[in-house]
Amino acid sequence: MNAQAETLTTTQRIGRFLQAYPIVPLIVLLAVLVGALEVMRPGIVNERWIANTVKFAIPLAMLAACQTLTMLTGGIDLSAGVAATVSAFVMATQVSILGPTGAILVSLLPAIAIGLVNGFGVGICRVHPLIMTLGTGLIATGCLQVYQRFVIATGSSIPEALAWLGTGRTWGFPNALLLFVPFAALILWGQRRMGFGRLLYALGDNENATRLSGVRSWQVYLALYALSGLIAGITGLLYVGLIKAPSLSLVNPLMLPSVAAAVIGGTSIFGGRGGYSGTIVGALILTVLGTMLTLLQMPEGVRRILFGGIILAVTAIYVRLTEDG
Repeated sequence: MNAQAETLTTTQRIGRFLQAYPIVPLIVLLAVLVGALEVMRPGIVNERWIANTVKFAIPLAMLAACQTLTMLTGGIDLSAGVAATVSAFVMATQVSILGPTGAILVSLLPAIAIGLVNGFGVGICRVHPLIMTLGTGLIATGCLQVYQRFVIATGSSIPEALAWLGTGRTWGFPNALLLFVPFAALILWGQRRMGFGRLLYALGDNENATRLSGVRSWQVYLALYALSGLIAGITGLLYVGLIKAPSLSLVNPLMLPSVAAAVIGGTSIFGGRGGYSGTIVGALILTVLGTMLTLLQMPEGVRRILFGGIILAVTAIYVRLTEDG
């Protein structure tokens, strides 16, 4: 009886520790994956590999910011990948007409518009975020296909500045860090220190109580999804600079991994709990995991099965441990 009580106490202590420091087990898991990768292929973990891993993890982490922020309110943004793709495609096809600066500015407008429509639907029309963002994503995909027919003769090009930012390295560090570091710092600071960030947690924890306290929740949702659209648009511009080949489905493959990165990072899909620091580590974990599956030369079907299974297992274990406290 005493041994059982002691076991329960130990489990509770672990749970409380993980609740206080949720990023610790994620960092441990990341270190284990990197160690396993080095065992699989000795010498692979070097300065160049680390730079490439960070370079490919950054767009995923940025797109996952859309999921983290919306999931804090109990929502989700399934249109983020489409919004990013739209911005990238519009920018690439408008460079020859408007120039690099004009094309970049114009390309962000449709992404913000998608976010505003999402915010209007979720905050004012009270449509569930999953349904709303799925619908706007499908509509935006159709609009992009129509747009392509009108600009197919203009061709496309990627500004040198975006290519430098997406693929270049300075002193061994990816140039994308020049964008990502201030971006991540702003998100991390804003989610805890700004009133807007605290409102996201409050809405996710108890929307009715937040509304009764005088908060106009529709305004918060409108600003939130517009911000998510803007982040998605910027992510699309960075990603097309990395890939250097705009397409009608450019960022779509990052959509579900962005949700997984947020969930693995400890953000609750029910709202009110989580943060962007865990999401960043989650994006790194998924990137390293993708490298491992590539080294194992897994067929695409098996890769997807293993990828999904590991995501479910990690998430289930993490949630179980943090809720035991």
